[in-house]
Amino acid sequence: MKEAIRHKLENARHRLDELGHMLSDAALMENIEEFQARSKEYAELEPIVKAFGEYERWEDEAAQSREMLEDPELGEMARTELEEAEAKLSELEDQLQRLLLPKDPNDEKNVFLEVRAGAGGEEAALFAGDLLKMYSRYAESQGWKTEVMSASESDRGGFKEVILQVRGQGAFSRLKYESGGHRVQRVPETETQGRIHTSACTVAVMPEAEEVEVNVDPNDLRVDIFRASGPGGQSVNTTDSAVRITHIPTGVVVSCQDEKSQHKNKDKAMKVLQARLYEAERQRADQERADQRRSLVGSGDRSERIRTYNFPQGRVTDHRINLTLYQLDQVLEGNLDLVIDPLITEDQAEQLAQLEA
Repeated sequence: MKEAIRHKLENARHRLDELGHMLSDAALMENIEEFQARSKEYAELEPIVKAFGEYERWEDEAAQSREMLEDPELGEMARTELEEAEAKLSELEDQLQRLLLPKDPNDEKNVFLEVRAGAGGEEAALFAGDLLKMYSRYAESQGWKTEVMSASESDRGGFKEVILQVRGQGAFSRLKYESGGHRVQRVPETETQGRIHTSACTVAVMPEAEEVEVNVDPNDLRVDIFRASGPGGQSVNTTDSAVRITHIPTGVVVSCQDEKSQHKNKDKAMKVLQARLYEAERQRADQERADQRRSLVGSGDRSERIRTYNFPQGRVTDHRINLTLYQLDQVLEGNLDLVIDPLITEDQAEQLAQLEA
């Protein structure tokens, strides 16, 4: 084990001892917030320290086996035990390194997944619909719940913009890699010459914000009520129930017209607004961190191209890690783990390299 890793583990053990003494102090019990924060830190460190103790136990086993190697009567048994100990040490070292990786506080949160049609007109809008189906199917395979929060349909059944709420354990931990520009290359149905067109959509994945995390002053909001309408101006509602909320300080605008109830539309719009404001603050904080993993997740700019879906070749390419799969149909059917798992592996590898530095 590298000294830098061992040093971090020894610090974790020392900190766990400190926290144990703190939590046994009756005075700390009076400060609920402080007690909860220290209890959470203790719970996060405990499995790391426990695994480190197990690692040290197997180190002792390995050392004893090495001492017995020269014994003519015990040498064969010692070699078998040493092999077992070294295999266990390797397994535990990998486990400890993963446990030491910094935790993203948003990983367990629900998300708002926003898909916007970009360059390519109607074909881009149809591709936005394909992406919506892909994410919905993936969410279903993970046992997550989905709800369309807002949708602006195009004339041919695609989406100019659609916002999907995904609720489930670990939703952000996996979907966060989807933020960025998604490009499609295919022959549109209306193309008579068989030419391949390139269109694009942008995807933004935002962790759902708790009200305590985003304090929105009602005085900073302008709320407009209007009549909902469908594609081509067709009225889908005879009452003024659609809601548009503008956050005046930032200029962020959210509209919702899916529900017949004005109250429900306003509630949905507020949730999306809070998520957008929280995401903006989260990205600002990320920019300030020197160890931001740009090569994997990029700058967070929605215009950055992260993936290409090439229909003629049945190919999906993720440009961040130079991953190419000829399994386009499977990916669009919702088998996103084919792409997400390699992204997570690369992400962890980069974090481990920083951890060992």
